[in-house]
Amino acid sequence: MINNDECPTNAPPIGGSVRSGILPSTDTPMTKEGLNLQSSLVIGGALVGHSSLTHSFAACRRVTLSANSSFPHAFRLLPQRKRLAMDALYAFMRVTDDLADEPAELSQKQRKLAAWRAGLHSALAGEFTHPIHPALVDTVRRYAIPPQFLFDAIEGMETDLGPVRLATFAELSAYCYRVASTVGLACVRVWETRPGVTHAETDPLAEAAGIAFQFTNILRDLGEDLARDRVYLPADELARFDCPPESWRDPASVSAFRALMQFQIERARDYYRQSESLASKLSTEGRAIFRVMHGVYRRLLDEIERRGYDVFTRRVRIAKWRKVLVCASGWLAKWGLL
Repeated sequence: MINNDECPTNAPPIGGSVRSGILPSTDTPMTKEGLNLQSSLVIGGALVGHSSLTHSFAACRRVTLSANSSFPHAFRLLPQRKRLAMDALYAFMRVTDDLADEPAELSQKQRKLAAWRAGLHSALAGEFTHPIHPALVDTVRRYAIPPQFLFDAIEGMETDLGPVRLATFAELSAYCYRVASTVGLACVRVWETRPGVTHAETDPLAEAAGIAFQFTNILRDLGEDLARDRVYLPADELARFDCPPESWRDPASVSAFRALMQFQIERARDYYRQSESLASKLSTEGRAIFRVMHGVYRRLLDEIERRGYDVFTRRVRIAKWRKVLVCASGWLAKWGLL
């Protein structure tokens, strides 16, 4: 589930863009060694034909630009090559998420995700079956991203194919790891760390940040997810607070629902606190983009609380001026002023 509040910024893009042609230059047919190979599209049934790494990154950029997400705005904090890598990671997650969320029969969505997983296996072996694959594999290899992160993300999206009921927080945290922490772990490889900092130090912090972000999304989207027959909050905790999903909108259950939400928000804040120190371990641009994402999601959690936990009458959003301030802090961090 990739579902993020927009983070606007008027700061100029760094470097060039897909349209300006500033991309890895390779227009030769794709091979395993050079990441160039003719391919045909499996998902969606269209034929891809001759492609190139340049065209693949352009395809990823189109996916990124078409999404209503904060990520593309935050990418501007990164240098050009890393921005392209983030486009590739985002496009992979976006396509995976869309396959899980599209209006189709369960069996059809299961087949498509299975084909998507098989396509990823093939892509990593040098046989590309989707336009984003060359860019994705180039990113995985260039930044030494463990491919298991990508497979775990697909597994996480499979949870969303049908009705969702989770028994315990252990199940919920595992889900959050697969659909969100894996993204953070991959992003940290792209953003890179300060000299001398290892992934053994950053990975636990990136995992905690992913759980915090996804948990915030879950609390914001309780109503929308319930309408899709998805209940992510653990059943044992719903029972403890005597607050089953069918009672969430019941005026007679306001006290129980508020107590449940207060408990969940405090736990989310604990994950934000756990992940805060990741910023100090990242490269300058990594620290900048992490500050923006961490700040936006944390303020979204604050807004849920400020609205008295009303996540049903209208979508919870952050005031635009608050988002601008958060994004400005990212640029100040990039320029070494924070």
